[in-house]
Amino acid sequence: MMGMQSQRRKKSNDICGKNFLKFVIYVFTFFFWLTGFAFLALGLWIKLAHHSYISLLGNPLFPVATYLMIATGGFILLSGIIGCAGACLESRCPLVMYAIFLLLIFLVEAVSGVLAYMYEGIIKEELTRSLNSTMMKNYKFDAEITKAIDEMQTKFQCCGAKDFKDWKRSEWRRNNVYQAPDSCCISTGPLCGNYSEGPSNIHYMGCSQKLQAYTKDNLIIIGGVGLGLCCVQIIGLIFSCCLVRKIKDKKYRY
Repeated sequence: MMGMQSQRRKKSNDICGKNFLKFVIYVFTFFFWLTGFAFLALGLWIKLAHHSYISLLGNPLFPVATYLMIATGGFILLSGIIGCAGACLESRCPLVMYAIFLLLIFLVEAVSGVLAYMYEGIIKEELTRSLNSTMMKNYKFDAEITKAIDEMQTKFQCCGAKDFKDWKRSEWRRNNVYQAPDSCCISTGPLCGNYSEGPSNIHYMGCSQKLQAYTKDNLIIIGGVGLGLCCVQIIGLIFSCCLVRKIKDKKYRY
């Protein structure tokens, strides 16, 4: 009699433990989905909103970190569905897949964050080395770069890499050293970049410092979100593994 009661209590405790783990996984997955939407939205915003001039940096680390965020966001949404299905059906296979996906997402988020902080540390050197050369050699000779430069100078209200005088050494204005692109103008108009009478309508400040500050801000966001949220996956990984073990124990018990 005592043995039967003890066995019933043990079974009841196991069921409560399993149900508690299922509830935790449901709650975790809900917040997990929120992080997935956050990754997806942030990555798409950085990629699509106004970042054509990121191509001027000449280094793939920034776009790689951005694409990792987009891929991670989509993968999180898919993984959450698998995790919920596994918990609901009490099936070990989906739960094991869910745990593996959580581990992969943890690694991707960590890599994304580290890449962002790595590039944040070398961005000044990168801009100093490549931006001036890219602008001076390719403006008006490469349509994509030309569009990126004009967009950058218009957005940041700047001119040239270091300052507006950089355009005197450009291939584009070899025969007219007193003209800058119209995107350098304070007040736009036909031939507003011609400053033979004086550069009063031209932005004096160069784009290097402004692009550096802007890119650093975005990289800090990517790095912070990536490294911060990757720690959340550890919680889901632990609880999903615990639920897999509970289901396994129940299977062997019967």
